[in-house]
Amino acid sequence: MSEVASKLPMTGVVIAKNEGDRIGRCVASLVPLCREVIVMDSQSDDDTAAVAEQAGARVAQQPWLGFAAQKNAVIALAQTPWVLLLDSDEWLADGADDAIRNAFVDGRVEQADVWNLLRRTHYLGTALNHGGWGKEKVARLFRNDLRYKPASVHEALDLSGKRVATLDARIEHDTARSDDEYATKLQHYAALWAQQRHAQGRRASAIDAPLHAAAYWLKNYLLRGGFIDGGTSARYHALHARYVYEKYRKLQALAGS
Repeated sequence: MSEVASKLPMTGVVIAKNEGDRIGRCVASLVPLCREVIVMDSQSDDDTAAVAEQAGARVAQQPWLGFAAQKNAVIALAQTPWVLLLDSDEWLADGADDAIRNAFVDGRVEQADVWNLLRRTHYLGTALNHGGWGKEKVARLFRNDLRYKPASVHEALDLSGKRVATLDARIEHDTARSDDEYATKLQHYAALWAQQRHAQGRRASAIDAPLHAAAYWLKNYLLRGGFIDGGTSARYHALHARYVYEKYRKLQALAGS
């Protein structure tokens, strides 16, 4: 079988900005499966575009439109029936390509419009197999007519009327280069979340921030066994508990602004 014939009717799509140190790994995991890999770069200051092209991707440039709109823009470039979307800090784990390929070969892929893949997060060298971050279901393999709903952060595909199933294929997610970088990113996300919810008419009381943060810690670090992972897992969950706290604190503050 030729290399072209072995590719699936699927386009790999990625959005990126200043990801030169990570984009190569992401693209390289998509190239063996996909007819084409497209990286939509947001005018990076580093060598993101060059590294992506060297790894086998076609690079398109698009000034930043926001998470949902940027992903919709790169999906619109796909010329295949199916799209496989990864973030630049993600890659397909060993064995995932076989699982995805088998779903196409046996026709199973046609039984749904959207397929969840199972994502495992890594934090500064620690694989988070527990605490809700070891097999997180993320909708990443889907028909090319689907689009993301408008959102400032935590964007999601519009699944109205769509058939959704789960494929036993893992995505690895190396979520941070440093603790400071990740803490700053979560603070930014908290602000975006609060602004988005405020615009939707949501409000928060003084008790919401500590209550939701405590619930996150109890559920994910204790009950779901996040503590079992050791290493940097305690710090990761502490940052996420603080993130939850900040989301609701900022939402409450907006009500008085």
